[in-house]
Amino acid sequence: MPRLVKARVSALPGGPETGKQTVRAKSGPPRVLLPSTLPVPTTERILQRGIFEINGRSCDVVLSDSALRWKPIQPEHLAAPAAEFSNRPKSLKVLINPQSHKKEAAHIYYEHVEPLLKLAEIKTDVTITEYEGHALSLLKECELQEFDGIICVGGDGSASEVAQGLLLRAQMDAGIDTNYILTPVRTSLPLGIIPAGSTNVLAHSIYGVTHIETATLHIIMGHIQTVDVCTFSSIGKFIRFGFSAMFGFGGRTLALAEKHRWMPPNQRKDFATIKTLASLKPENCEITFLPAKTSQNFQEGSRNEQRTTESDYNNQWQKIQGHFLNINIMAIPCCCSMIPEGLVPNTRSNNGSMALIIARNTSRPEFVKHLKRYATLKNQFNFPFVETYTVAEVKIQPRNNCGCDTGEFEFHGTSGKKSYPWNVDGDLMEVVSEVHIKVHPQLIKLYGGHLEEMNDYK
Repeated sequence: MPRLVKARVSALPGGPETGKQTVRAKSGPPRVLLPSTLPVPTTERILQRGIFEINGRSCDVVLSDSALRWKPIQPEHLAAPAAEFSNRPKSLKVLINPQSHKKEAAHIYYEHVEPLLKLAEIKTDVTITEYEGHALSLLKECELQEFDGIICVGGDGSASEVAQGLLLRAQMDAGIDTNYILTPVRTSLPLGIIPAGSTNVLAHSIYGVTHIETATLHIIMGHIQTVDVCTFSSIGKFIRFGFSAMFGFGGRTLALAEKHRWMPPNQRKDFATIKTLASLKPENCEITFLPAKTSQNFQEGSRNEQRTTESDYNNQWQKIQGHFLNINIMAIPCCCSMIPEGLVPNTRSNNGSMALIIARNTSRPEFVKHLKRYATLKNQFNFPFVETYTVAEVKIQPRNNCGCDTGEFEFHGTSGKKSYPWNVDGDLMEVVSEVHIKVHPQLIKLYGGHLEEMNDYK
């Protein structure tokens, strides 16, 4: 088969631009340049074939033993081949957060996403959100029967809010009291995420990349996977859904950044990280967890790794007490451009378990080394103060007031009591008491997935 290549060349004499049909060489085999309308005779032997750019147009170029032919490539109509995919959507509700990252979400959608959706003849209903929580309110109230799926154009906060709205709507439609969600039901409509934020953790974890056209094509073709989701509750009352959470250093860093929203996003994050590290103190906590039934090895080579077995599960809840600098709970790999392998490498997003990563109290330099490892190929868990577990449920009960006692780090809930900040999918959650986190297998349907895993999803 001829090798396909792509290059940029100038118009050749005798091509469609000049109108000349043939140019005979003085010696040797005839070198003929033919216009695009003439087909390649079946008797000719094709020597090379490729896609070349000629005068700004992509052309199919064929070199045979007697002639060189080319013709401009016309855009193909995507509806026919796309129709072969049974899950292909025909109507989508689109939610755009105009404030995401550099306020480019609307431009990204109208310039890169909408043209592809139109080629695929997918109908869209677009809403540009006007305030935080707008997408959540809309999804809880609007009629969704006419749509085959939902698209979110924004960053992690937007994606988390839309996922929250879809999940709450599913519970409401099933008649479940959203104040006490014990066994949630799966969403009926799939969610497609177009990455338009600064980190795009959820999109990166689902697609493997943060390429806009790749995400769009997954949606057009109807590639669907189901992903695990966690419920967060306190004193038996449901708080929210989420994919990942940080308590301790991660929670306080986000809370401090939220107090300085007048700063540019990147500057705000750097300031909060440095300030929190400068005032680094551990939390005195009690952590109880239920090991997952799976014996998944989510991080090879960690000498602190705790492999769970069926006998561990039968022993039920296990308890850890002490002073901790940071606690991570992840149901997805949590990948981004800065941490391409993810906070929890080799973790699948649909196996019914969470990664529990505990950083016990240690010196500031050692803790900084641990944080820096996330951006390298070195094992970030290979420290004596880091422990990893694979769990199905976890409860975290703080035993004292907030570890940092300066004015910058005072957090209070709506009741006026001192609260503890959590980072849940990039959103700030403040709770005054114990938090119970439970993973629910394959609770939400998402468009996309890593190509090598595509056949595993239905």
